[in-house]
Amino acid sequence: MKLIKLLEKVDVIENNSDMEMDVTGICYDSRIIRSGELFVAIRGFETDGHKYIVDVVQKGASCIICEEAPSVSIPYILVKDSRKALATISAVWFGYPATKAKIVGVTGTNGKTSVTNLIKHIIETCSKSKVGLIGTNGNFIGNRELSTEHTTPESYEMQKLLDKMVFEGCEYVIMEVSSHALQLSRVYGIEYDVGVFTNLTPDHLDFHGTMENYALAKAILFENCKVSVINTDDQYALIMAEHARCAIMTYAINNVDADLVGKDVRLHANKVDFCAVAVGSINRVELPIPGLFSAYNALASIAATTLLGFDIDNIAPSLKSYGGVKGRAEVVPTGHEYTVLVDYAHTPDALENILTTAQGFAKGKIVTVFGCGGDRDKTKRPEMGKIATELSDVTIITTDNPRTEDPNKIIDEIVSGVENSNAVYEVIESRKAAICNALDKLESGDVLIIAGKGHETYQIFGNEKIHFDDREVVTEHLKKLRVDARKKPVEDLD
Repeated sequence: MKLIKLLEKVDVIENNSDMEMDVTGICYDSRIIRSGELFVAIRGFETDGHKYIVDVVQKGASCIICEEAPSVSIPYILVKDSRKALATISAVWFGYPATKAKIVGVTGTNGKTSVTNLIKHIIETCSKSKVGLIGTNGNFIGNRELSTEHTTPESYEMQKLLDKMVFEGCEYVIMEVSSHALQLSRVYGIEYDVGVFTNLTPDHLDFHGTMENYALAKAILFENCKVSVINTDDQYALIMAEHARCAIMTYAINNVDADLVGKDVRLHANKVDFCAVAVGSINRVELPIPGLFSAYNALASIAATTLLGFDIDNIAPSLKSYGGVKGRAEVVPTGHEYTVLVDYAHTPDALENILTTAQGFAKGKIVTVFGCGGDRDKTKRPEMGKIATELSDVTIITTDNPRTEDPNKIIDEIVSGVENSNAVYEVIESRKAAICNALDKLESGDVLIIAGKGHETYQIFGNEKIHFDDREVVTEHLKKLRVDARKKPVEDLD
């Protein structure tokens, strides 16, 4: 592709290259660049692409897009923001795939995965359309899973993925849009047919610094939508609405002035049901996922799909057949008269939500196993310790993904939030041992919440990723207990 074509929408500060140059590819990773490709130097968390310009020149890069002039002789394009430039030229390279499907973006602290999957389920149930999904649990074309590394991929991979989805016939693409993706321009240039805001609670403050900055990052989505769906029960709804450059549809449970209101919400051990009330319609909705948060997720999904043109009379019954998402209030079969739930809850609000849900149906005690990730927001650790011990009968504090931090230091920071002197908690560093210990405590009617990792099937220690699945640990331990029980000799009753 000609360089002049790639740069058609890039804001260029200085051009020191032949615009008729043929570019054979786009690359932003100096380790994999090939001869003839255009290199985009972006600034990352751990390194800066500008440091590797000499390397890519030696490997045969044809041109550089950068924010500072290179020290070596090579054609270059100087721009103010190379991340935005990467997003822009990637869209051109793949032929603007985001314009060839209806795009729905969902942002917020909690609920993104559930809402995106619910929207996908509704569309597929109510039509014969093929749907692409980009999110934390994986990328999907229909039911076929693709690989993923980020909640939202880097802009080049994002455009490549959208192109693949469109090529394979996806009429809709539903994506989780993280604050990092918005702040770092990974989704720059994409116009969403519908943008959805779920809620905002403390998270990623190690990156954003303040809740206001976090909210402003999320609000970028609503500057790039044709229509927005906003939860007005959330205190940050106003910021989202102020940044929306489009029509807004609101939803809520407590705010009766919203366009779509959930009324008569009934919470059950295995589902939630409510009336979805909008102008001119009232529909009873049943979603087979417990918890008040599930009602909010359903409302967000109903609002988004009605804006896509689906009839609420078809949407409401479709939710009854929803099968749930791996790692979100997921019930692990045990064969016992107690309940084990695996949930991704890794923020204070999410942990409070799942524990409050458990309180609604637990007939016995609530036992919680959780930890906090390393190299991530440290401010939430004591708060999560406080919430877990206040809402659980027994809490076992353990590891999550320590990464490069000392696991025991993370645990100490969690424990610092335990203010209740009567709190019943234990510290077991090994997550496997912690889960097994919790299972051994369970009796009929009890509920065990294993929080923090959800769908993840690994733990990260240092830079090493090892296989670890909360569900597998539960299944293997219960199997061992059954084997041990069979081996136990029968006592002599004489």
